[in-house]
Amino acid sequence: MDPKLLALLVCPVTKGPLDYDRDRQELISRSARLAYPVRDGIPIMLESEARTLSDEELEALPPRTPLVE
Repeated sequence: MDPKLLALLVCPVTKGPLDYDRDRQELISRSARLAYPVRDGIPIMLESEARTLSDEELEALPPRTPLVE
């Protein structure tokens, strides 16, 4: 995922920042507790397509690192 694109994208529900999970090909919204899929390099930013994150998944996420521009 291009860091410049990631810096522009926000969660459509909370308007908060997103984290990219390369292994699962998802954009993570911690504040909305949702994971948006990335299919063929295209983020699917629809709440209806997102999956809800469990408490365990949220706790297992690494700390957020600020984007460097």
